[in-house]
This record gives sequence, structure tokens and C-alpha cells, in this order.
Amino acid sequence: MARGEFDTIAALYVPLTRGDPAALGLRDDAARLRLSSRDELVVTTDALVAGVHFLDRDPPADIARKALRTNLSDVAAKGARPIGYFLSVARPRSWTDARMDAFARGLAADGKEFGVPLLGGDSTGTPGPLTLSITALGKVRRGGMLLRAGARPGDDVWVSGSIGDGAIGLLVARRELPHLAGKHRRMLLARYRVPQPRLALGRALVGVASACMDVSDGLVADLGHICSASKAGATIELDAVPFSQAATAAISARPALRKLAISGGDDYELLFTAAPAARAKVLKAARAGGVPVARIGHIHAGAPIVLVEDRQGGILRMARTGFTHY
Repeated sequence: MARGEFDTIAALYVPLTRGDPAALGLRDDAARLRLSSRDELVVTTDALVAGVHFLDRDPPADIARKALRTNLSDVAAKGARPIGYFLSVARPRSWTDARMDAFARGLAADGKEFGVPLLGGDSTGTPGPLTLSITALGKVRRGGMLLRAGARPGDDVWVSGSIGDGAIGLLVARRELPHLAGKHRRMLLARYRVPQPRLALGRALVGVASACMDVSDGLVADLGHICSASKAGATIELDAVPFSQAATAAISARPALRKLAISGGDDYELLFTAAPAARAKVLKAARAGGVPVARIGHIHAGAPIVLVEDRQGGILRMARTGFTHY
């Protein structure tokens, strides 16, 4: 049987770090480098491929913005402030100059919005699909970087914003939910195509959250990553998971979408843990970040397994917990 994505990372790539502490054992979505006696440099890279992370027919400006914002979301999850990015583009012949112009305009708009300049990169052609890679840089005070490891038994589990919009939005993009109200389709599609990195919230959680990451692979799977890094288990209370009005409407029409909502990914919300004594500080951080947060479960001692509890206290069976590339 072929190795899965995370087994491949552990088997092939972790040894290449040669134990350098900056790599964090490749357990996080970023590396940590000393920048000065006061600050650390956060470095994160994400690749996006047409047909895997976005649809080739999506508006070019939205594709550009998603590519940048998914990287900025990783910066946010580290509690860092973004300072710039590098871009590599493998461009297929089907991408005309007009489409590339629109792509660049999308990057320019987000560069202005988030105050991040392009610092360099590479451009090449490809006979395959459009492939993008962005390396984003951020700065955080020394010792303040938020990590996946650090969740402790008894900690609350929190998530920002709403969950499931990205996964259900992909169904909208594929024209699989034609009977959903137009306002709901537009909202879900926007959430899938142009996620919102929670940068202000991430910075406000420094010194408050015990562990943190963004929701890219799916709520259940990503909480599993925190559990694995923290050597603890977790329980999610399904009724406490925040769904938007649009996602709720889609789930009401197709109840099976509730499982997809917590396992499908592409939300780019912040998923974090904190001690119960820090609840007031978490809510203060949410106000500072301008985004609501919801307490959806707790960390407990035991194997690094995530349980999803329904309203009756039963454990929900999940055929799939999240997205993997292999």
C-alpha cells in the first residue's frame, strides 16, 4: 500500500531537516527562524493546483487572492504579522495574457489590503494545469509563535467564524446545489473562492491560546493534527460548531452535508485551544480580531483521537475526517 501524505512527510522529508529546530519537525505549517533578539521570522509555503485547490474556470483574480490568502492564514495561525511573500507560477498555454493580467490585479488588490509586497519568485511554463506556490513571511515576538503542540487536557477547543462554508461552496462552484437560494449560493461561493485570513485574531491570541492552526483540511482532521502534536485527545460537540445561515440552509436541504461541513476543509478559520481560565481573554481577543469565536469542545487525556459527539451524547461515525492529497 502506498504511503499517505503525512506518512510520506515523516518518512522522506523529516530526515532532511537534520534535526534543525527551525523546522519544528515539520509538524507545523511554518518554520521559525530567529530574526533578532526580540523577533522571530515565520516562513510558510503552500502550493495550489488547478483542479485540486481551485477550479480552472474560477475568476483569475479570485485564484490569485485565494493563493495569497491561504498562506496568510498560516501566518495568522502562528500569531504573526505578514511582511511579504514570494510567488512561483507554472503557467499553461491556456492561460492567456488577459487572464494573467487579471491574476496580477487580484494579487495587487490583496497586497494593498494586507500590506504585503511581492519580494520575488519564479515563472515557468507547464503542459499541465496552472500551478502556484507562495512562500509567505511573517514576524512575531520571540517566544510568541503559536504552535500545534501545547494543548493540554482540560483545555477548551475554539474555532473562529463559521465552519463548512468552503466545502459546501465547492459544491456550489461545481453547480451541484442549484436549488439553494441565490444569496446563499453567492455567500458560499465567495467563502470558497476568497477566504478571509484571521490575522488580527491570530495576533491577539498570542499568550492566550495553548495551541493553534487554521482549518484547511477539515475541522476534525485539523483538530487531529493538534491532538497528535500535543499527545492528547479531543471531543467536538457537534451542536456547538458554528454554521453560517447559508450553510445551515444547505444542510437543511441535504442533511448529509453536515458531515461534509466538519470534514471538507477550505474554511481557513482559526482552530485553537485555551485553558478554561482564559475564556474572558479569548473573547477579548475575538473582539480585537473583529471575528466571533465559538467554544466547540475540549481536550482530554488519551490517544490523539478526535470524537464528534451528537446532541444525544452519541459518537458520530465519520467515514472521512478531512482532505488529504494522496
